[in-house]
Amino acid sequence: MKMGFDILIVGIGGQGTILASNVLGEACLVEGRSVRGAETHGMAQRGGSVESQIRIDCEFGPLIVPGTADLLIAFDLLEAVRYRHYLKEGGEMIVNNQLVLPTSTFTSGQAPPTEGDIIGMLKGWKVSIVDATAIATAAGSPLATNITLLGAASHTIPLGLESLLEGVRRCVPKKTIPINEKAFLDGRDAVQP
Repeated sequence: MKMGFDILIVGIGGQGTILASNVLGEACLVEGRSVRGAETHGMAQRGGSVESQIRIDCEFGPLIVPGTADLLIAFDLLEAVRYRHYLKEGGEMIVNNQLVLPTSTFTSGQAPPTEGDIIGMLKGWKVSIVDATAIATAAGSPLATNITLLGAASHTIPLGLESLLEGVRRCVPKKTIPINEKAFLDGRDAVQP
């Protein structure tokens, strides 16, 4: 029987997936909880996929087995489709409504998928799609999109609100703390539990 809570954070290089996973790790430390993590970011600098795996209170290893993740946080619609097989039955997705098309779509002459096409591919899963970039921009900076998505997912994450906010404070540059706190709380308000 599974004891911990597994979170897969996915996006494209430069979107802040690793910072988001660091925030979760710090929040676990605040609560004295066990946390393990792993990151994959090989071609991140060329717009490639980045994934961070966070395992809270797990017994073995840092890697999440496909079909067992409790929560998928996707910074892009296509990344949600690409990694949906990691979610367990009954798992939840929090997805930014951003769509970044891969260069291969243009160079191969393929018709790009629409947002509606991609949302159709996510049917059957418990999905909350959030305009996290707009929320972060309204909070003061589009760079806080990653923190906005953590806020949107915070109802599902088994960590206290104050612990998560402290994780944000520990990981973002000091001068951006107020913006990131607002982005987190506004993201939290955007998704109802």
